[in-house]
Amino acid sequence: MPSSPTFRPAWWLRNAHAQTFAGRYLRPRAAVALERCRIGTPDGDFLDLDQAPEPSPRAPIVVLLHGLEGSAQRGYMSEMFHHLLVRGIRGVGMNFRGCGGEPNRVPRFYHSGETGDLAHVVAELSARHPGCPIGAAGFSLGGNVLLKHLGERGHDSGLAAAVAVSVPFDLAGCAARLSRGLAGRTYGSHFLRALKRKVRAKRRLLAGVVDVERVLAARTLIDYDDALTAPLHGFAGADDYYDRADARRHLADIRVPTLLVQSRDDPFLPEGTIPEAAAAANPHISAAFTDLGGHLGFVEGAFPWRRLFWAERTAAEFLAGRLRPRQAGADSLWRSSPASEPAALHP
Repeated sequence: MPSSPTFRPAWWLRNAHAQTFAGRYLRPRAAVALERCRIGTPDGDFLDLDQAPEPSPRAPIVVLLHGLEGSAQRGYMSEMFHHLLVRGIRGVGMNFRGCGGEPNRVPRFYHSGETGDLAHVVAELSARHPGCPIGAAGFSLGGNVLLKHLGERGHDSGLAAAVAVSVPFDLAGCAARLSRGLAGRTYGSHFLRALKRKVRAKRRLLAGVVDVERVLAARTLIDYDDALTAPLHGFAGADDYYDRADARRHLADIRVPTLLVQSRDDPFLPEGTIPEAAAAANPHISAAFTDLGGHLGFVEGAFPWRRLFWAERTAAEFLAGRLRPRQAGADSLWRSSPASEPAALHP
């Protein structure tokens, strides 16, 4: 496996929090026009898919999975749609339940270990586009879901290649970190407010299934998961949920080419929790681990108005090298430089 391209963090973003906030607020939005498609689920609910244009007949497809309280409209998703499209690949953004702009119909949500919906989407796309290779890219929580899906299903994942970016390895440790201190007051409180808004919108549906008042009184993400995520989805409590949903348990069983893009200074993760040894032990896993980059940051560029986003470009190159091998060799795509990108598409 060729070595990964080098991440060169912007000189004006030299710490984890600066990279994280810049990644959220500086990424361009709506670079690719998307078409909404709704599919039903076996339990009577629905999933909204946001699809990019088909660049050519029988083009490869990549399913994109967003992070906690995100959607297919987030900046990192838009950037990924663009990088895939210029490489002849169609992106399909899967909005987790309740994340497409409309409350879902049944008393359940999404969570870090819910892989059934992804399997359903992959099967649906495979049936609708026979013969088209399918890959996937997951960001943050979506990366955990993707890795767990790959490990649970091995050779039968339905995917030909995958990339996971800024995965919350060690769910219990991440939840604890986002429930206290600076990370709790900034990132954790933001997530908690968004989650509670969805609970209020579904109060009547959830009444009698969970203790809604206890959920709304939650002061941390751990409290929220213990009051809602766990009982609603069959876990004994927050600790049981974190343990059973953690993607680290499944890395050894991944059997398709998979790239992990991860920064060691990710402010969501406790220090030393990235499973570098487990990744190195599985020949199907490649690693692009960096010392800087924050959480879903990875911002490059000499100036703020000439910024580049390394994670999405690296992910798209990896996927293109495996889903379109006849059009471009995996090595050249894996090593391609920022100069190879159309500059006009990057403000």
